[in-house]
Amino acid sequence: MNSNKSLRLGIVGGLGALAGADLLNRIVQNTPVRSEEDHRELVFHQKPLREPVSPKEPDYKPTHRKLYVFDTLSRMEREGCDAALLPCFVTHSFLQELGDELELKLVSMTEAISAAVARLDPQPEKIGVIATPFVREHGLFEHLFGVDAQVVYPAAELECVVLEAVYGNNGFKAGNRSEEVLKPINAALASLSEQGATVFVPGLSELPLLLDQLDLPDGMTAIDTAAIYAEHALQETQTDHRRRFKVGVVGGVGPAATVDFLSKLVRGTEAARDQDHIKILVEQNPQIPDRTENLVGTGADPTVALYSTCKKLERGGADILVIPCNTAHAYVDRIQRHLGIPIISILAAATDHIRESSPGTRTVGVLGTDGTIRSGLYQQALEEAGLCHIVPDEQHQNLVMECIYGPAGVKAGHTEGLCKELITRAFSHLVGRGAEAVILGCTELPILVTAGAGELGALAVDPTDVLARKCVQLAKA
Repeated sequence: MNSNKSLRLGIVGGLGALAGADLLNRIVQNTPVRSEEDHRELVFHQKPLREPVSPKEPDYKPTHRKLYVFDTLSRMEREGCDAALLPCFVTHSFLQELGDELELKLVSMTEAISAAVARLDPQPEKIGVIATPFVREHGLFEHLFGVDAQVVYPAAELECVVLEAVYGNNGFKAGNRSEEVLKPINAALASLSEQGATVFVPGLSELPLLLDQLDLPDGMTAIDTAAIYAEHALQETQTDHRRRFKVGVVGGVGPAATVDFLSKLVRGTEAARDQDHIKILVEQNPQIPDRTENLVGTGADPTVALYSTCKKLERGGADILVIPCNTAHAYVDRIQRHLGIPIISILAAATDHIRESSPGTRTVGVLGTDGTIRSGLYQQALEEAGLCHIVPDEQHQNLVMECIYGPAGVKAGHTEGLCKELITRAFSHLVGRGAEAVILGCTELPILVTAGAGELGALAVDPTDVLARKCVQLAKA
């Protein structure tokens, strides 16, 4: 999103047809314009919500409303909306639940109301609210006005009559605009005034449409919640919305390496509870053609499959992409220019880690697939970092390939036995030739090489772990 332009707004109209249309009208009227092109880009979804129990009933539960709203907001996301308005007080009781699962900004009506009341002078000691039983029992309004203001409601019998006047078969929502709708609302306002309320806050989104017809008791001020919501939305959506960071993972290259990366990402995150962890979106696509077969043989080109997976993650709201496959980085340059979000290089993460954690190291060995070694991916990255590199000779490179791709190799599901023996021999070969650190340049190799530097004779650099830590660092930025 461009922080220099207003956000594209969505309005969920189906939560109440009258209130939704009213809010749309107020947004248009309150938008400062010099010409038609200055108006906001708006998406209005008016799909009727059908619930088995009406919100006016004492036993109402908003389960169906939650799913309806989530589906509607998801559609708005797909249509390019940056923010959404929800003219419904019931929905604001679970706004955080929605916000945790969606990328677009949810503009809070209760924040607008709280700010409007805070601007009043003098500050009211008692605030009257007319709401549904669910909203009242949820305590939505009790948290808005501070400890010095008391929220009062009409007597139960009056509340019931008001709800029937609004929601009933012959109520306001059904098209009735007569005095029989206004009379019970006026009686409820009188009840609020008798309890000492000097400010009236409509807790039903239809009531602002009737404010100019109601008989407010002397000394009572009404807050036009629809008007202040529209004004608040226009102010809140002038700038970019910072959403929760999400890592997109190109998985399946290979499957075990993907699981290993995810495990390291979780372990590397400082968290006291589940909700402190990073959002991760994984596209597990083992059908991406083998990278090594394409680089050193006649295997199918994996570029389109890699790009397709990256685009799915980008459309899914990822902020960054990671590919827990060293060999696949031979294709990153050609893919990156067509993406709107960055691929975090496992190569750069590994070389940066060596320079930072072991500044005295000058010679680095590289273990990887034939594709990784022949492409020169790590050799070039190490040269750019001012480090020397060593790769296995042909005999030991064959051992590396056997431990990865062989029938007893790690891609076949083995983590002990022959595969571990083969990679240990290749590692020792590089140490014997002067390697002070060895990059485990295939994401399956860290699963096999688990010993420390003292036992191995050199620092084993796990690019998967380093990449996971880089993701945590970026998520905190």
